[in-house]
Amino acid sequence: MKRALQDITKEIDIECSTNIEIENLATLKNSIKSSLSFFHDKKYLADLKTTKAAAVILEEQYANELPSGVIALVTPNPYKKMAEATELFAYKPTTKTFEPKVDATTQLCDSVRCGKDATIGANSVVMSNVFIGENVSIGENCIIYPNVTIYHNTKIGNNCIIHSGTVIGSDGFGFVSRDNSNIKFYQIGNVIIENFVEIGANTTIDRATLGSTIIKSHAKLDNLIQVGHNCEIGEYSIIVSQVGLSGSTKLGMGVVMGGQSATAGHLKIGDKAMIAARGGVTKTLDGGKIYGGFPAVDIRLWRKTQAALMRLVKKK
Repeated sequence: MKRALQDITKEIDIECSTNIEIENLATLKNSIKSSLSFFHDKKYLADLKTTKAAAVILEEQYANELPSGVIALVTPNPYKKMAEATELFAYKPTTKTFEPKVDATTQLCDSVRCGKDATIGANSVVMSNVFIGENVSIGENCIIYPNVTIYHNTKIGNNCIIHSGTVIGSDGFGFVSRDNSNIKFYQIGNVIIENFVEIGANTTIDRATLGSTIIKSHAKLDNLIQVGHNCEIGEYSIIVSQVGLSGSTKLGMGVVMGGQSATAGHLKIGDKAMIAARGGVTKTLDGGKIYGGFPAVDIRLWRKTQAALMRLVKKK
């Protein structure tokens, strides 16, 4: 979808004297020369200084940090204005269905419904009442069990198994609270699921706000898991039932998260870290260690703390 920059800025009430064509909305880091991006948090200042975006929505005090040639769209509320811009690029749902592109060896139940330009690879099996959205690609040797919903633009690799009731690509939970209203930040990214991934029943994986939510190869997800927008789950990770990952959580390779553990958003968990059941991760954690408790700490410290508390209680 292409839009003139001045048409966009008119809709969101920002002054702009330069008119170029914008192809997409993107993060500062992932922008290309035809992207519109935004800056709203100082922790992304390094990305602002190196962005390749055509234009950036930002506060006036940061305009001089932009690379040469990048257009500054100045506003006191960049996050709100970007949210308003996402509506202009939001996906428009339709009830129309189309025949998917399939291989001669692909098996589809008659009740499967597909959007435009869906593709399903060789030897894949798609069972009853599955919905596959527009521009979805599913690789070879996949099994999609009944009642799975796969939203538009999702990319699924080879040898994946997705169990019943799972929803992939629904909107991430994004809103801007201003003036006693909640303005929707339309989720215009997608979900990418790499090869040899298995996803349990009734799990939900949100599409990215901008960019992609990514489940990397050989990751295994249990039932009843919530994966927020823009999360990244590393290769060979194991995520146990009822885990909740808040938006933009990044898990390294081989991370294990026990049942009902959870994370706050915008943090990283290093390679081969383990989070014990019901652990609550509130900050970035190093890899190669085992953590427990809330807030999650080294599990040996957590166990000593619990033992000390128990001794205090018994003394009374």
